[in-house]
Amino acid sequence: MDTEITLVVDGVEHHLVVDTRTTVLDALRERLGITSPKKGCDHGQCGACTLLLDDRRVNSCLMLAVAYDGANLRTADGLADGDLHPVQRAFIEHDAFQCGYCTPGQVVSAVGMMREMREGEPSAVTADAAELADEVRERMSGNLCRCGAYANMIPAIVEVAQR
Repeated sequence: MDTEITLVVDGVEHHLVVDTRTTVLDALRERLGITSPKKGCDHGQCGACTLLLDDRRVNSCLMLAVAYDGANLRTADGLADGDLHPVQRAFIEHDAFQCGYCTPGQVVSAVGMMREMREGEPSAVTADAAELADEVRERMSGNLCRCGAYANMIPAIVEVAQR
């Protein structure tokens, strides 16, 4: 069964007809050609498909597109505002990517994670008065990198979070 939906992606409104079983990730990649969110595990476990939905982190592979008709979504491509987002720039400066497959999801997750921290949302380590790097590590634990670029990602994210 098909239905018409509207998705606002990176500030651009898209009208499309999708099968009711289509995920947001598949709608973006296969129907709209927006490829920065990646299909990694397709089970919500790796974070390669991370998007911001109203500035909150979500795994787009778990979201049925029909349930998000009219949603405001932001991808890694939509973070830049004429210039690179500070997290994108920090990833480049810290060489915080290797193959680059997970990088868009990592960057989007870092942006959402910093909003959570600013707004005082606790994590599993917050109560322990954790060091910022430990806090970042915990909050980013839902985003996996098969290349092991974490050693450079954490300092990149910490640098931006301290600004």
